[in-house]
Amino acid sequence: MTPILPTIQFPADLKSKTLEQLQQLADEIRRFIIDVVSVNGGHLGASLGVVELTIALHYVFDTPVDKLVWDVGHQAYVHKILTGRKADFETNRQKNGLSGFPKISESEYDAFGVGHSSTSISAALGMAIASKLKGENDIQHVAVIGDASIASGMAFEALNHAGVTNANLIVVLNDNAIGIDPSVGALKSYLMQVKQGENPKSNNMIKSLNFKYVGPIDGHDLKALIHELQRLKAKSGPQFLHITTTKGKGLKQAEENQVLYHAPGKFDKITGDLLENNTQKFTKYQDVFGLTLLELAQQNPKIFAITPAMPTGSSLKYMMDQFPERAIDVGIAEQHAVTLAAGISLGGFTVFCAIYSTFLQRAYDQLIHDVALQSIPVIFCIDRAGLVGEDGATHQGVFDIAYLQAIPNLTILAPKDAVELRQTLFTLQNNSKPVAIRYPRGYSSVENWKVSFEKIDLSKIQLIKRGKKAAVFSTGTILENVLEALSFDEDYFAVHHFLQIKPLNKTEIVELISGFETIITVEEGVIKGGFGSVINQIILANNINIKVINLGVPDVFIEHATVNEQLKQCGLDVEFMQNLFKKVQNV
Repeated sequence: MTPILPTIQFPADLKSKTLEQLQQLADEIRRFIIDVVSVNGGHLGASLGVVELTIALHYVFDTPVDKLVWDVGHQAYVHKILTGRKADFETNRQKNGLSGFPKISESEYDAFGVGHSSTSISAALGMAIASKLKGENDIQHVAVIGDASIASGMAFEALNHAGVTNANLIVVLNDNAIGIDPSVGALKSYLMQVKQGENPKSNNMIKSLNFKYVGPIDGHDLKALIHELQRLKAKSGPQFLHITTTKGKGLKQAEENQVLYHAPGKFDKITGDLLENNTQKFTKYQDVFGLTLLELAQQNPKIFAITPAMPTGSSLKYMMDQFPERAIDVGIAEQHAVTLAAGISLGGFTVFCAIYSTFLQRAYDQLIHDVALQSIPVIFCIDRAGLVGEDGATHQGVFDIAYLQAIPNLTILAPKDAVELRQTLFTLQNNSKPVAIRYPRGYSSVENWKVSFEKIDLSKIQLIKRGKKAAVFSTGTILENVLEALSFDEDYFAVHHFLQIKPLNKTEIVELISGFETIITVEEGVIKGGFGSVINQIILANNINIKVINLGVPDVFIEHATVNEQLKQCGLDVEFMQNLFKKVQNV
Protein backbone atom coordinates (compact mmCIF):
# COMPACT_ATOMS: atom_id res chain seq x y z
CA MET A 1 0.00 0.00 0.00
CA THR A 2 1.12 3.56 -0.68
CA PRO A 3 2.07 5.19 2.64
CA ILE A 4 -0.40 7.83 3.85
CA LEU A 5 1.65 9.52 6.59
CA PRO A 6 4.07 11.29 4.19
CA THR A 7 1.07 13.05 2.63
CA ILE A 8 -0.10 14.51 5.94
CA GLN A 9 1.45 17.75 7.11
CA PHE A 10 -1.52 19.49 8.72
CA PRO A 11 -5.08 18.51 9.75
CA ALA A 12 -6.50 19.92 6.50
CA ASP A 13 -4.74 17.07 4.68
CA LEU A 14 -6.96 14.59 6.50
CA LYS A 15 -10.21 15.95 5.06
CA SER A 16 -9.82 14.30 1.63
CA LYS A 17 -8.92 10.86 2.96
CA THR A 18 -11.28 7.88 2.92
CA LEU A 19 -12.10 5.93 6.05
CA GLU A 20 -9.83 3.11 4.85
CA GLN A 21 -6.97 5.55 4.32
CA LEU A 22 -7.49 7.01 7.81
CA GLN A 23 -7.36 3.52 9.30
CA GLN A 24 -4.12 2.86 7.43
CA LEU A 25 -2.82 6.19 8.69
CA ALA A 26 -3.53 5.10 12.27
CA ASP A 27 -1.31 2.05 11.82
CA GLU A 28 1.46 4.13 10.26
CA ILE A 29 1.36 6.71 13.07
CA ARG A 30 1.60 3.98 15.70
CA ARG A 31 4.66 2.55 13.98
CA PHE A 32 6.19 6.02 13.63
CA ILE A 33 5.74 6.77 17.35
CA ILE A 34 7.15 3.39 18.35
CA ASP A 35 10.17 3.89 16.07
CA VAL A 36 11.01 7.31 17.54
CA VAL A 37 10.20 6.69 21.21
CA SER A 38 12.10 3.38 21.22
CA VAL A 39 15.27 5.37 20.51
CA ASN A 40 14.63 8.66 22.31
CA GLY A 41 12.37 7.66 25.19
CA GLY A 42 9.22 9.52 26.18
CA HIS A 43 5.57 8.86 27.00
CA LEU A 44 4.59 5.87 24.91
CA GLY A 45 1.44 4.15 26.15
CA ALA A 46 -0.78 7.22 26.42
CA SER A 47 -0.21 8.36 22.82
CA LEU A 48 -0.63 4.85 21.38
CA GLY A 49 -4.03 4.73 23.03
CA VAL A 50 -5.43 7.86 21.37
CA VAL A 51 -4.30 7.44 17.75
CA GLU A 52 -7.81 6.94 16.29
CA LEU A 53 -9.30 9.60 18.57
CA THR A 54 -6.73 12.19 17.53
CA ILE A 55 -7.22 11.48 13.82
CA ALA A 56 -11.01 11.70 14.25
CA LEU A 57 -10.80 14.99 16.17
CA HIS A 58 -8.65 16.69 13.55
CA TYR A 59 -10.71 15.15 10.73
CA VAL A 60 -14.03 16.44 12.11
CA PHE A 61 -13.08 19.76 13.70
CA ASP A 62 -11.55 22.80 12.05
CA THR A 63 -8.44 23.18 14.19
CA PRO A 64 -6.90 25.55 15.11
CA VAL A 65 -10.10 27.67 14.78
CA ASP A 66 -11.91 25.04 16.82
CA LYS A 67 -9.99 24.67 20.06
CA LEU A 68 -8.59 21.34 21.18
CA VAL A 69 -7.24 21.05 24.75
CA TRP A 70 -5.44 17.93 25.97
CA ASP A 71 -5.41 17.10 29.66
CA VAL A 72 -1.93 16.46 31.07
CA GLY A 73 -0.71 16.34 27.47
CA HIS A 74 1.60 13.33 27.51
CA GLN A 75 -0.88 11.71 25.09
CA ALA A 76 -0.49 14.45 22.48
CA TYR A 77 2.26 12.95 20.30
CA VAL A 78 -0.23 12.05 17.57
CA HIS A 79 -1.59 15.59 17.74
CA LYS A 80 1.90 16.99 17.22
CA ILE A 81 2.58 14.68 14.29
CA LEU A 82 -0.64 15.79 12.56
CA THR A 83 -0.10 19.51 13.17
CA GLY A 84 3.07 20.33 11.28
CA ARG A 85 5.64 18.84 13.65
CA LYS A 86 6.20 15.41 12.15
CA ALA A 87 9.60 16.32 10.69
CA ASP A 88 10.77 17.57 14.11
CA PHE A 89 9.27 14.75 16.16
CA GLU A 90 12.67 13.10 16.61
CA THR A 91 13.66 16.15 18.71
CA ASN A 92 10.83 15.49 21.16
CA ARG A 93 11.88 16.25 24.78
CA GLN A 94 15.41 17.16 23.70
CA LYS A 95 17.11 20.50 24.30
CA ASN A 96 15.79 23.12 21.84
CA GLY A 97 13.46 20.47 20.37
CA LEU A 98 9.76 19.82 20.68
CA SER A 99 8.26 19.82 24.14
CA GLY A 100 6.85 16.53 25.37
CA PHE A 101 3.62 18.39 26.14
CA PRO A 102 1.36 20.84 24.24
CA LYS A 103 2.73 24.35 24.45
CA ILE A 104 1.12 27.57 23.19
CA SER A 105 4.41 29.08 22.04
CA GLU A 106 5.24 25.97 19.99
CA SER A 107 2.20 25.81 17.72
CA GLU A 108 -1.09 27.58 17.05
CA TYR A 109 -2.68 24.13 17.23
CA ASP A 110 -1.74 23.89 20.92
CA ALA A 111 -4.68 25.82 22.32
CA PHE A 112 -3.47 25.55 25.90
CA GLY A 113 -0.19 24.57 27.54
CA VAL A 114 -0.50 21.60 29.86
CA GLY A 115 1.55 19.18 31.94
CA HIS A 116 -0.38 18.78 35.20
CA SER A 117 -3.71 16.98 35.29
CA SER A 118 -7.33 18.11 35.30
CA THR A 119 -6.90 21.56 33.75
CA SER A 120 -8.45 20.87 30.33
CA ILE A 121 -12.15 21.36 31.11
CA SER A 122 -11.59 24.69 32.90
CA ALA A 123 -9.37 26.00 30.10
CA ALA A 124 -11.68 24.89 27.29
CA LEU A 125 -14.73 26.23 29.13
CA GLY A 126 -13.00 29.59 29.54
CA MET A 127 -12.29 29.74 25.82
CA ALA A 128 -15.88 28.75 25.05
CA ILE A 129 -17.28 31.50 27.27
CA ALA A 130 -14.97 34.02 25.62
CA SER A 131 -16.10 32.87 22.15
CA LYS A 132 -19.74 33.34 23.09
CA LEU A 133 -19.07 36.86 24.33
CA LYS A 134 -17.40 37.70 21.02
CA GLY A 135 -20.30 36.29 19.01
CA GLU A 136 -18.21 33.39 17.67
CA ASN A 137 -21.04 30.90 18.08
CA ASP A 138 -19.79 28.41 15.49
CA ILE A 139 -16.48 27.67 17.21
CA GLN A 140 -16.30 24.41 19.14
CA HIS A 141 -14.11 23.73 22.16
CA VAL A 142 -13.00 20.19 22.95
CA ALA A 143 -11.36 18.96 26.16
CA VAL A 144 -9.86 15.46 26.11
CA ILE A 145 -9.47 14.10 29.63
CA GLY A 146 -8.64 10.68 31.04
CA ASP A 147 -10.64 8.78 33.64
CA ALA A 148 -7.85 9.26 36.21
CA SER A 149 -7.73 13.02 35.67
CA ILE A 150 -11.49 13.57 35.70
CA ALA A 151 -11.61 12.28 39.27
CA SER A 152 -9.63 15.32 40.41
CA GLY A 153 -11.48 18.10 42.20
CA MET A 154 -10.62 20.76 39.63
CA ALA A 155 -12.20 18.72 36.84
CA PHE A 156 -15.41 18.34 38.84
CA GLU A 157 -15.44 22.05 39.63
CA ALA A 158 -15.27 22.77 35.90
CA LEU A 159 -18.00 20.24 35.06
CA ASN A 160 -20.22 21.72 37.74
CA HIS A 161 -19.81 25.20 36.27
CA ALA A 162 -20.04 24.14 32.62
CA GLY A 163 -23.41 22.52 33.23
CA VAL A 164 -25.05 25.88 33.96
CA THR A 165 -23.59 27.64 30.91
CA ASN A 166 -24.60 27.54 27.26
CA ALA A 167 -20.97 27.33 26.16
CA ASN A 168 -20.01 25.19 23.18
CA LEU A 169 -17.97 22.67 25.11
CA ILE A 170 -17.39 19.01 24.28
CA VAL A 171 -15.71 16.92 26.97
CA VAL A 172 -14.22 13.68 25.64
CA LEU A 173 -13.57 11.19 28.43
CA ASN A 174 -10.80 8.83 27.37
CA ASP A 175 -11.61 5.95 29.69
CA ASN A 176 -8.82 3.37 29.87
CA ALA A 177 -8.89 2.69 33.62
CA ILE A 178 -5.33 3.91 34.11
CA GLY A 179 -3.35 7.11 34.50
CA ILE A 180 0.28 6.24 35.18
CA ASP A 181 -0.87 3.66 37.69
CA PRO A 182 -4.33 2.03 37.62
CA SER A 183 -7.17 4.42 38.42
CA VAL A 184 -8.66 4.24 41.90
CA GLY A 185 -11.80 5.32 43.71
CA ALA A 186 -15.57 5.13 43.49
CA LEU A 187 -15.68 6.97 40.16
CA LYS A 188 -13.62 4.20 38.60
CA SER A 189 -16.19 1.66 39.83
CA TYR A 190 -19.02 3.79 38.46
CA LEU A 191 -17.41 4.08 35.02
CA MET A 192 -16.77 0.35 34.98
CA GLN A 193 -20.48 -0.24 35.61
CA VAL A 194 -21.37 2.14 32.80
CA LYS A 195 -19.04 0.33 30.40
CA GLN A 196 -20.52 -3.00 31.37
CA GLY A 197 -24.06 -1.73 30.90
CA GLU A 198 -24.90 -2.25 34.56
CA ASN A 199 -25.74 1.38 35.27
CA PRO A 200 -28.95 2.63 33.68
CA LYS A 201 -28.43 5.71 31.54
CA SER A 202 -31.25 7.39 33.39
CA ASN A 203 -28.97 7.28 36.45
CA ASN A 204 -26.05 8.90 34.65
CA MET A 205 -24.09 11.30 36.86
CA ILE A 206 -22.84 13.29 33.87
CA LYS A 207 -26.41 13.94 32.76
CA SER A 208 -27.18 15.15 36.26
CA LEU A 209 -24.63 17.91 35.66
CA ASN A 210 -26.66 19.10 32.63
CA PHE A 211 -24.38 17.59 30.00
CA LYS A 212 -25.75 15.72 27.02
CA TYR A 213 -24.11 12.32 27.47
CA VAL A 214 -23.10 9.93 24.66
CA GLY A 215 -21.38 6.60 25.16
CA PRO A 216 -19.55 4.61 25.96
CA ILE A 217 -18.20 3.91 22.46
CA ASP A 218 -15.08 2.14 21.22
CA GLY A 219 -12.30 4.71 21.04
CA HIS A 220 -10.45 2.64 18.44
CA ASP A 221 -13.40 2.53 16.03
CA LEU A 222 -12.67 5.38 13.63
CA LYS A 223 -16.03 5.17 11.90
CA ALA A 224 -17.96 5.39 15.16
CA LEU A 225 -15.76 8.19 16.49
CA ILE A 226 -16.15 10.30 13.35
CA HIS A 227 -19.91 9.75 13.32
CA GLU A 228 -20.38 10.82 16.94
CA LEU A 229 -18.01 13.79 16.74
CA GLN A 230 -19.73 15.09 13.59
CA ARG A 231 -23.08 14.80 15.35
CA LEU A 232 -21.80 16.63 18.46
CA LYS A 233 -20.13 19.32 16.37
CA ALA A 234 -23.50 20.32 14.95
CA LYS A 235 -24.97 20.83 18.42
CA SER A 236 -24.51 23.61 20.95
CA GLY A 237 -24.08 23.68 24.70
CA PRO A 238 -22.10 21.35 26.98
CA GLN A 239 -21.76 17.78 25.71
CA PHE A 240 -19.95 14.72 26.96
CA LEU A 241 -18.55 11.86 24.87
CA HIS A 242 -17.44 8.77 26.78
CA ILE A 243 -15.00 6.56 24.87
CA THR A 244 -13.10 3.46 25.93
CA THR A 245 -9.53 2.85 24.79
CA THR A 246 -6.57 0.60 25.54
CA LYS A 247 -3.44 2.35 26.75
CA GLY A 248 -0.45 1.13 24.73
CA LYS A 249 -2.68 -0.03 21.85
CA GLY A 250 -0.68 -1.64 19.06
CA LEU A 251 2.37 -2.77 21.05
CA LYS A 252 1.82 -6.07 22.84
CA GLN A 253 4.10 -5.35 25.79
CA ALA A 254 2.65 -1.87 26.25
CA GLU A 255 -0.88 -3.26 26.38
CA GLU A 256 0.07 -6.00 28.83
CA ASN A 257 2.27 -3.87 31.13
CA GLN A 258 0.71 -0.43 30.97
CA VAL A 259 2.48 0.96 34.04
CA LEU A 260 5.97 0.09 32.83
CA TYR A 261 5.31 1.24 29.26
CA HIS A 262 3.83 4.58 30.26
CA ALA A 263 7.33 5.96 29.77
CA PRO A 264 9.54 2.91 29.27
CA GLY A 265 12.81 4.52 28.21
CA LYS A 266 14.58 2.88 25.29
CA PHE A 267 13.28 -0.41 23.93
CA ASP A 268 13.55 -2.71 20.91
CA LYS A 269 11.09 -1.33 18.36
CA ILE A 270 10.59 -4.75 16.78
CA THR A 271 10.11 -6.95 19.82
CA GLY A 272 9.06 -4.22 22.26
CA ASP A 273 11.50 -5.56 24.85
CA LEU A 274 13.10 -2.98 27.12
CA LEU A 275 16.81 -2.36 26.64
CA GLU A 276 18.81 -2.86 29.81
CA ASN A 277 20.45 0.20 31.27
CA ASN A 278 23.87 -0.94 32.43
CA THR A 279 25.15 2.54 33.20
CA GLN A 280 23.42 2.73 36.59
CA LYS A 281 24.30 0.14 39.20
CA PHE A 282 23.00 2.12 42.15
CA THR A 283 19.50 2.65 43.56
CA LYS A 284 16.99 5.30 42.61
CA TYR A 285 16.21 7.81 45.35
CA GLN A 286 12.53 6.94 45.10
CA ASP A 287 13.43 3.32 45.91
CA VAL A 288 15.61 4.38 48.84
CA PHE A 289 12.52 6.13 50.17
CA GLY A 290 10.08 3.34 49.35
CA LEU A 291 12.18 0.45 50.66
CA THR A 292 13.19 2.33 53.80
CA LEU A 293 9.58 3.24 54.54
CA LEU A 294 8.60 -0.41 54.13
CA GLU A 295 11.23 -1.40 56.70
CA LEU A 296 9.96 1.23 59.12
CA ALA A 297 6.36 0.16 58.58
CA GLN A 298 7.30 -3.44 59.35
CA GLN A 299 8.66 -2.29 62.71
CA ASN A 300 6.16 0.47 63.49
CA PRO A 301 2.41 -0.24 63.16
CA LYS A 302 1.64 3.47 63.55
CA ILE A 303 3.19 4.40 60.20
CA PHE A 304 0.69 5.38 57.50
CA ALA A 305 1.50 6.51 53.94
CA ILE A 306 -0.42 8.38 51.26
CA THR A 307 0.29 9.29 47.64
CA PRO A 308 -1.87 11.15 45.11
CA ALA A 309 -1.66 8.84 42.08
CA MET A 310 2.08 8.11 42.22
CA PRO A 311 2.45 4.69 43.92
CA THR A 312 4.95 3.42 41.33
CA GLY A 313 6.67 6.74 40.65
CA SER A 314 7.22 7.39 44.34
CA SER A 315 7.93 3.70 45.13
CA LEU A 316 5.22 3.69 47.78
CA LYS A 317 4.08 0.55 45.95
CA TYR A 318 6.43 -1.53 48.12
CA MET A 319 4.51 -0.62 51.26
CA MET A 320 1.14 -0.74 49.51
CA ASP A 321 1.73 -4.34 48.50
CA GLN A 322 2.51 -5.46 52.07
CA PHE A 323 0.30 -3.09 54.05
CA PRO A 324 -2.61 -2.06 51.81
CA GLU A 325 -4.61 -0.84 54.79
CA ARG A 326 -1.80 1.57 55.83
CA ALA A 327 -0.50 2.74 52.44
CA ILE A 328 -3.00 4.18 49.98
CA ASP A 329 -3.28 5.90 46.62
CA VAL A 330 -6.02 8.55 46.67
CA GLY A 331 -5.88 9.32 42.93
CA ILE A 332 -4.95 12.63 41.31
CA ALA A 333 -6.11 14.65 44.30
CA GLU A 334 -3.19 16.47 45.88
CA GLN A 335 -5.36 18.79 47.97
CA HIS A 336 -7.33 15.89 49.39
CA ALA A 337 -4.14 13.90 50.04
CA VAL A 338 -2.65 16.66 52.21
CA THR A 339 -5.74 17.30 54.30
CA LEU A 340 -6.45 13.57 54.59
CA ALA A 341 -2.90 13.15 55.90
CA ALA A 342 -3.61 15.79 58.53
CA GLY A 343 -6.76 13.98 59.65
CA ILE A 344 -5.06 10.59 59.91
CA SER A 345 -2.17 12.18 61.80
CA LEU A 346 -4.60 13.55 64.38
CA GLY A 347 -5.80 9.98 64.81
CA GLY A 348 -2.41 9.07 66.24
CA PHE A 349 -0.54 7.82 63.18
CA THR A 350 2.81 8.94 61.79
CA VAL A 351 1.82 9.95 58.26
CA PHE A 352 4.23 10.08 55.33
CA CYS A 353 2.77 11.88 52.30
CA ALA A 354 4.77 10.98 49.16
CA ILE A 355 4.31 13.56 46.45
CA TYR A 356 6.34 15.07 43.61
CA SER A 357 7.64 18.60 44.19
CA THR A 358 5.85 19.96 41.12
CA PHE A 359 2.53 18.43 42.23
CA LEU A 360 2.76 19.60 45.84
CA GLN A 361 2.34 23.11 44.40
CA ARG A 362 -1.28 22.15 43.75
CA ALA A 363 -1.96 21.75 47.48
CA TYR A 364 -0.39 24.94 48.77
CA ASP A 365 -3.44 26.17 50.65
CA GLN A 366 -3.83 22.80 52.36
CA LEU A 367 -0.17 22.90 53.39
CA ILE A 368 -0.73 26.24 55.07
CA HIS A 369 -4.30 26.04 56.37
CA ASP A 370 -4.77 22.36 57.19
CA VAL A 371 -1.27 21.31 58.26
CA ALA A 372 1.17 24.07 59.22
CA LEU A 373 -1.32 26.49 60.81
CA GLN A 374 -2.43 23.70 63.14
CA SER A 375 1.12 22.32 63.48
CA ILE A 376 0.01 18.80 62.57
CA PRO A 377 3.07 16.52 62.16
CA VAL A 378 2.62 15.31 58.59
CA ILE A 379 5.89 14.24 56.92
CA PHE A 380 5.98 15.35 53.27
CA CYS A 381 8.34 13.24 51.18
CA ILE A 382 9.01 15.48 48.21
CA ASP A 383 10.20 13.38 45.29
CA ARG A 384 11.62 14.85 42.04
CA ALA A 385 12.94 17.91 43.91
CA GLY A 386 15.32 19.91 41.75
CA LEU A 387 15.81 19.68 38.00
CA VAL A 388 13.96 16.80 36.37
CA GLY A 389 15.22 16.71 32.80
CA GLU A 390 13.16 15.94 29.72
CA ASP A 391 9.71 16.53 31.25
CA GLY A 392 10.68 20.18 31.28
CA ALA A 393 9.15 23.36 32.64
CA THR A 394 5.83 21.90 33.78
CA HIS A 395 7.54 19.32 35.99
CA GLN A 396 10.59 21.07 37.43
CA GLY A 397 10.88 20.60 41.19
CA VAL A 398 12.81 23.81 41.74
CA PHE A 399 10.25 25.95 43.57
CA ASP A 400 9.65 23.95 46.75
CA ILE A 401 12.36 25.47 48.95
CA ALA A 402 11.07 28.95 48.13
CA TYR A 403 7.37 28.21 48.46
CA LEU A 404 7.85 26.25 51.68
CA GLN A 405 10.14 28.88 53.25
CA ALA A 406 7.20 31.23 53.70
CA ILE A 407 5.18 28.79 55.83
CA PRO A 408 5.58 28.97 59.64
CA ASN A 409 5.84 25.78 61.75
CA LEU A 410 7.32 23.84 58.83
CA THR A 411 10.76 22.21 58.88
CA ILE A 412 12.49 21.74 55.49
CA LEU A 413 15.15 19.06 55.04
CA ALA A 414 17.39 18.18 52.08
CA PRO A 415 19.62 15.11 52.64
CA LYS A 416 22.97 15.03 50.87
CA ASP A 417 22.78 11.35 49.86
CA ALA A 418 20.81 8.11 50.14
CA VAL A 419 22.17 7.16 53.58
CA GLU A 420 21.18 10.51 55.03
CA LEU A 421 17.71 10.22 53.46
CA ARG A 422 17.31 6.79 55.08
CA GLN A 423 18.38 8.02 58.52
CA THR A 424 16.21 11.12 58.20
CA LEU A 425 13.12 8.98 57.58
CA PHE A 426 13.99 6.86 60.61
CA THR A 427 14.59 9.89 62.83
CA LEU A 428 11.29 11.55 61.91
CA GLN A 429 9.08 8.73 63.20
CA ASN A 430 8.45 10.59 66.46
CA ASN A 431 8.43 14.07 64.97
CA SER A 432 5.96 16.50 66.54
CA LYS A 433 5.75 19.17 63.82
CA PRO A 434 5.14 19.22 60.06
CA VAL A 435 8.25 18.55 58.01
CA ALA A 436 9.20 18.34 54.34
CA ILE A 437 12.06 16.19 53.00
CA ARG A 438 13.20 16.94 49.46
CA TYR A 439 15.18 14.49 47.33
CA PRO A 440 15.90 14.29 43.60
CA ARG A 441 14.84 12.21 40.66
CA GLY A 442 17.40 9.69 39.52
CA TYR A 443 20.00 7.46 41.10
CA SER A 444 21.89 7.67 44.36
CA SER A 445 25.68 7.76 44.10
CA VAL A 446 25.94 5.55 47.20
CA GLU A 447 25.91 1.82 46.50
CA ASN A 448 25.61 0.48 50.05
CA TRP A 449 22.92 2.75 51.44
CA LYS A 450 21.00 0.13 53.43
CA VAL A 451 22.87 0.74 56.69
CA SER A 452 21.65 0.12 60.24
CA PHE A 453 19.16 2.69 61.45
CA GLU A 454 20.33 5.43 63.79
CA LYS A 455 18.90 8.76 64.83
CA ILE A 456 20.69 11.80 63.51
CA ASP A 457 20.74 15.46 64.53
CA LEU A 458 18.67 17.01 61.74
CA SER A 459 19.60 20.59 62.65
CA LYS A 460 23.36 20.07 62.73
CA ILE A 461 25.32 22.07 60.16
CA GLN A 462 27.85 19.55 58.88
CA LEU A 463 31.47 20.49 58.19
CA ILE A 464 32.35 18.52 55.05
CA LYS A 465 35.66 20.19 54.17
CA ARG A 466 37.89 22.59 56.10
CA GLY A 467 39.04 25.85 54.56
CA LYS A 468 40.43 29.24 55.56
CA LYS A 469 39.28 31.95 53.18
CA ALA A 470 35.88 31.13 51.66
CA ALA A 471 32.95 28.96 52.70
CA VAL A 472 30.47 27.09 50.54
CA PHE A 473 27.07 26.55 52.12
CA SER A 474 25.35 23.70 50.28
CA THR A 475 22.07 21.86 50.78
CA GLY A 476 20.85 18.61 49.24
CA THR A 477 22.52 16.28 46.77
CA ILE A 478 24.06 19.13 44.74
CA LEU A 479 26.85 18.80 47.34
CA GLU A 480 28.34 16.09 45.11
CA ASN A 481 28.95 18.62 42.33
CA VAL A 482 30.37 21.10 44.83
CA LEU A 483 32.92 18.62 46.12
CA GLU A 484 33.92 17.49 42.65
CA ALA A 485 34.34 21.11 41.58
CA LEU A 486 36.62 21.68 44.60
CA SER A 487 38.82 18.67 43.88
CA PHE A 488 41.65 21.10 43.00
CA ASP A 489 41.52 22.91 46.35
CA GLU A 490 43.41 22.11 49.55
CA ASP A 491 42.45 24.59 52.24
CA TYR A 492 41.08 27.77 50.66
CA PHE A 493 37.41 26.68 50.65
CA ALA A 494 35.44 25.27 53.55
CA VAL A 495 32.26 23.34 52.74
CA HIS A 496 29.25 23.07 55.03
CA HIS A 497 26.19 20.92 54.33
CA PHE A 498 22.80 22.06 55.57
CA LEU A 499 20.50 19.08 55.96
CA GLN A 500 18.02 21.42 57.62
CA ILE A 501 17.14 24.40 55.44
CA LYS A 502 14.47 25.73 57.78
CA PRO A 503 14.64 26.71 60.56
CA LEU A 504 18.24 27.91 60.52
CA ASN A 505 20.33 28.59 63.60
CA LYS A 506 21.10 32.24 62.94
CA THR A 507 23.60 32.57 65.77
CA GLU A 508 25.59 29.56 64.60
CA ILE A 509 25.59 30.83 61.01
CA VAL A 510 26.92 34.23 62.10
CA GLU A 511 29.72 32.45 63.96
CA LEU A 512 30.47 30.25 60.94
CA ILE A 513 30.68 33.25 58.62
CA SER A 514 33.14 35.17 60.81
CA GLY A 515 36.68 34.88 59.50
CA PHE A 516 35.73 34.19 55.89
CA GLU A 517 36.07 36.63 53.02
CA THR A 518 33.43 35.06 50.75
CA ILE A 519 30.31 32.95 51.22
CA ILE A 520 28.90 30.93 48.29
CA THR A 521 25.48 29.33 48.68
CA VAL A 522 24.51 26.42 46.42
CA GLU A 523 21.04 24.89 46.00
CA GLU A 524 19.19 22.98 43.30
CA GLY A 525 16.23 25.30 43.54
CA VAL A 526 15.28 28.83 42.59
CA ILE A 527 17.57 31.54 43.94
CA LYS A 528 14.70 33.95 44.63
CA GLY A 529 13.26 33.07 48.01
CA GLY A 530 15.49 30.04 48.37
CA PHE A 531 18.11 28.82 50.84
CA GLY A 532 20.67 31.38 49.71
CA SER A 533 18.26 34.25 50.13
CA VAL A 534 17.74 33.34 53.80
CA ILE A 535 21.52 33.30 54.32
CA ASN A 536 21.60 36.76 52.72
CA GLN A 537 18.95 38.00 55.14
CA ILE A 538 20.93 36.74 58.13
CA ILE A 539 24.07 38.48 56.87
CA LEU A 540 22.20 41.77 56.29
CA ALA A 541 20.41 41.63 59.62
CA ASN A 542 23.72 41.29 61.42
CA ASN A 543 25.53 44.00 59.41
CA ILE A 544 28.23 41.59 58.31
CA ASN A 545 30.51 42.95 55.59
CA ILE A 546 31.22 39.93 53.40
CA LYS A 547 30.98 39.02 49.74
CA VAL A 548 28.11 36.62 49.00
CA ILE A 549 27.49 34.62 45.81
CA ASN A 550 24.21 32.71 45.38
CA LEU A 551 24.16 29.75 43.00
CA GLY A 552 20.89 28.13 42.04
CA VAL A 553 18.15 28.17 39.43
CA PRO A 554 17.72 31.62 37.81
CA ASP A 555 14.41 33.47 37.49
CA VAL A 556 13.30 31.74 34.29
CA PHE A 557 11.38 28.56 33.54
CA ILE A 558 13.88 25.82 32.72
CA GLU A 559 12.78 24.02 29.56
CA HIS A 560 13.22 20.37 28.61
CA ALA A 561 16.74 18.98 28.23
CA THR A 562 18.82 16.41 30.07
CA VAL A 563 19.45 17.09 33.75
CA ASN A 564 23.13 17.71 33.00
CA GLU A 565 22.22 20.24 30.32
CA GLN A 566 19.86 21.96 32.74
CA LEU A 567 22.50 22.03 35.47
CA LYS A 568 24.87 23.69 33.01
CA GLN A 569 22.20 26.25 32.05
CA CYS A 570 21.79 27.11 35.74
CA GLY A 571 25.49 27.26 36.55
CA LEU A 572 25.23 24.24 38.83
CA ASP A 573 27.45 21.90 36.81
CA VAL A 574 30.94 20.97 37.98
CA GLU A 575 32.75 22.93 35.26
CA PHE A 576 30.99 26.23 35.97
CA MET A 577 31.42 25.92 39.72
CA GLN A 578 35.07 24.99 39.44
CA ASN A 579 35.76 28.02 37.24
CA LEU A 580 33.89 30.21 39.71
CA PHE A 581 35.78 28.80 42.70
CA LYS A 582 39.13 29.34 40.98
CA LYS A 583 38.14 32.91 40.13
CA VAL A 584 37.18 33.57 43.76
CA GLN A 585 40.48 32.10 44.92
CA ASN A 586 42.54 34.22 42.52
CA VAL A 587 40.86 37.57 43.10
